[in-house]
Amino acid sequence: MQVISMSSRRWLHRLALIIAGLLIQFVPPAGLNAQPTSAASDNEPLRIGIVGLVHGHVHGFLRDAMAREDIEVVGVVETDRDLLKTYGDRYEVPEALRYGSLGEMIEAASPEAITVFTNTYDHKQVVEESARHGVHVMMEKPLAVSMEHARAIEAAANEGGIQVLVNYETTWYPSNEVVTQLRETGRLGLIRKMVVHDGHFGPKEIGVQEEFLEWLTDPVLNGGGALTDFGCYGANLMTWLMEGETPIAITAVTQQLKDDPVYAQVDDETTILVEYEHAQGIIQASWNWPYHRKDMEIYGEAGYVIAPNRRTIRYSEKNSTPEPEREAPPLNPAIADPLSYLRGVVRGEINMTGYDLSALENNIMVTRILDAARESAASGRRIVLKSE
Repeated sequence: MQVISMSSRRWLHRLALIIAGLLIQFVPPAGLNAQPTSAASDNEPLRIGIVGLVHGHVHGFLRDAMAREDIEVVGVVETDRDLLKTYGDRYEVPEALRYGSLGEMIEAASPEAITVFTNTYDHKQVVEESARHGVHVMMEKPLAVSMEHARAIEAAANEGGIQVLVNYETTWYPSNEVVTQLRETGRLGLIRKMVVHDGHFGPKEIGVQEEFLEWLTDPVLNGGGALTDFGCYGANLMTWLMEGETPIAITAVTQQLKDDPVYAQVDDETTILVEYEHAQGIIQASWNWPYHRKDMEIYGEAGYVIAPNRRTIRYSEKNSTPEPEREAPPLNPAIADPLSYLRGVVRGEINMTGYDLSALENNIMVTRILDAARESAASGRRIVLKSE
């Protein structure tokens, strides 16, 4: 079995760019050093369980997982029996694979990993139970509602010897991979400013499922509103770009601009200023934009790059005419989506660093940034994270 080395991968990227002057295909990193958890052959399908059906992203995930030959869905868990029947029937999940509890599913089906689509507050409980059985976990973003939960997740993962991964849509954007290539090869120079925009015109307005909206707008179950739902993307990407550096301080402003009572308990507009020793990050998270957006701008001493969407980038060197917008090269299909990536982690085919996008260490920092942002917004103060 061939293991992909992070250091070798970066060296090859640099060499290819020097020789060809082109952006090459980048293999996305995202977790800790993965090790196989069973005696299963690398050629056998990865046995996964799906826990929770109240997160809207489960639709595409369950559909894709049921259709793939390299993935075997061995159980679906949901305490709401009506919801379990609705989803089970829609995606043709056999009755025998439908469970009312995680413990029951682990005992009966022996999954190698579980994927989590509960509310964010329940992530802690799911990881703790999975860790007791030595079962790896991939959850939908963000990691946790608070640092208290994040540290409990970390402790459980360490004690159980499991991987805990966090899945973000933007992890699989070819455009964002090109941004990191430009940084790693020195074409941006020292980063001075990062601006990340994420959001849409509101979860109710875009028509999310009732069970999804119910907890998205609950300050306990979601940990906030737009700040949590979309602020986590920018914190995740900045932690990756800054290679895990702890910010000096966080300053945030949140607002409730919507009149609809469904949003009465949470923010719907957030701006977070992230101060680093040599750089500044601005996270703009909103449920008020008139369109869907997930884009990023990186400004360095040697150049800048803008990734306006998942597939295109615009790059320019300092004092040069901007290059025309170009399409980013596709990701390696072997690990270009969360299911393939999870399989690679569990089977020990990917070596990862702590600040990679799906890594537990990165996402503990994300939680730390979001916790400080909530404190800053509530108090009106700048929250210091490390000595200046």
